[in-house]
Amino acid sequence: MVQLNLPANSKVEKGQYYKDKTGSKNIRKVNVYRWDPSTNENPRLDTYEVDMDNCSSKVLDVLNKIKNEIDPSIAYRRSCAHGVCGSCAMNMNGKNGLACTKSHSELNGDIDIYPLPHLKVLKDLIGDLSTLYKQYESVEPWLKTSKVNDKENIQSKDDRAKLDGLYECIMCACCSTSCPSYWWNGEKYLGPAVLLQAYRWIIDS
Repeated sequence: MVQLNLPANSKVEKGQYYKDKTGSKNIRKVNVYRWDPSTNENPRLDTYEVDMDNCSSKVLDVLNKIKNEIDPSIAYRRSCAHGVCGSCAMNMNGKNGLACTKSHSELNGDIDIYPLPHLKVLKDLIGDLSTLYKQYESVEPWLKTSKVNDKENIQSKDDRAKLDGLYECIMCACCSTSCPSYWWNGEKYLGPAVLLQAYRWIIDS
């Protein structure tokens, strides 16, 4: 019989419960994955009661409200808040996405927020993207051309159209961390995001 030995800190335990203090009747429970590497404690799932009457529409707004008004210790990445930088990529109710573009009204029931799967967790919702960036660097993501021209290289409309569906990738890692092949062979398999970027520069002109 196969015996599996899981790491000591692999079990996610029940964490703290933060009850609403506003008296709002429009409350939603938000469960957030928490883990601090500076402690020897297991990861936990903290629950926050959030007043949705005074919260903007996106999941990132919910997290910002929790951090600003309830628990300032929570850690996550955020920057542009407009779906451009990819910083706030995380797993929301079982699906990877950008917290700044995901409306909390699209999520049924309690809101469960975890870091992107597969990645080593640095703290709370922050995953370690260093391997992904090394893989990205390995494909040499820049334009290589044999054209020698003292002036601007003019790209045809047809050649430009080849980039549609490729240049939009913001390297948020949502697709790669959704890929089982990347989970199992992340050190060898570049994953969909990096492979797309490689093709994007091969097809460019």
